[in-house]
Amino acid sequence: MAAEVRSPRARYREQNRAEIKAAALQQLAEGGVQAVALTRIAKDMGLSGPALYRYFAGRDDLLGELIRDAYDDVAQVTEEAGGAASAGDARAALHALAEAYRGWAVAQPHRYLLIQGAPLPGYVAPPDTLLRARAALGPFLTVFAAGAPAEAMRPVVAEMAAWVREGDGIADWVARHTGLSPRDEAAGVALAGAVLAWSQLHGTVGLEVSGQYAGMGHRASTLLVAQIDTLADSFGLRGAGARTA
Repeated sequence: MAAEVRSPRARYREQNRAEIKAAALQQLAEGGVQAVALTRIAKDMGLSGPALYRYFAGRDDLLGELIRDAYDDVAQVTEEAGGAASAGDARAALHALAEAYRGWAVAQPHRYLLIQGAPLPGYVAPPDTLLRARAALGPFLTVFAAGAPAEAMRPVVAEMAAWVREGDGIADWVARHTGLSPRDEAAGVALAGAVLAWSQLHGTVGLEVSGQYAGMGHRASTLLVAQIDTLADSFGLRGAGARTA
């Protein structure tokens, strides 16, 4: 299929949008989401305020683009990590996914905190960010689909099984990554494992990138490995044994 031919105007618009987003990311890295200011970006780029609004309707529109980009990047990272994991080694795959997720967040803490940190007062994320967030967690569903959860996990599995059957779009999401029907108990197992993995990751990684572990006598990577091994044990995931950071 031939590549799409874009007009000079379209290329110019795309270039300016990319420069605006790059400037916003720099502000985000320097001072957090509150530091993102379109007027300052316009001044630095030599544009008038009204000119900048030809590219983004406002700050929320710009933040929405940054959030979409961040989720898409995380999804690509987890998809690649899941694809590179050893076939049939669910435990190793889970560790690979966790390490990839943490690696992305540690390398770009400002982008991680944009999508997982405290919400900006009054800001409502675009609806399509939900699908992007689910895409980032999709490979975790695949890992847990063959799990055999311990008795302690059963209440979570039961609630997740109900969510698969009743939640809007959840069944399609789970089926896309596992091939499981919402009536299959394994669908609830896969969703329970993915949600618990996300909770473990967010807790450990969020504390790390926000500096909460500073001065403590451990590495966040060591803690995360132990948590992932415990979670793998709780779901009977087979494969490589406990690993060191």
